[in-house]
Amino acid sequence: MNTRSTYVIEEQGRLNNYAVEPKMYVDSSQQFGFNKYAEKLNGRLAMLGFISLLGFEALTGQGLIGWLTNL
Repeated sequence: MNTRSTYVIEEQGRLNNYAVEPKMYVDSSQQFGFNKYAEKLNGRLAMLGFISLLGFEALTGQGLIGWLTNL
């Protein structure tokens, strides 16, 4: 049996991989207001909204405002 911490070889020669646990840490910085995480999330949601609007326009043949006024 091999004594390395990431894998063990059994008696029959089979390799057993064990998961290496990540080091845990606590981020104690304040996550409020304009920060990197909030800006990234806002940008991603804006991109999803824009792509959804393009898909809606492609399916209906008219823009969102034109569709809402014709209801």
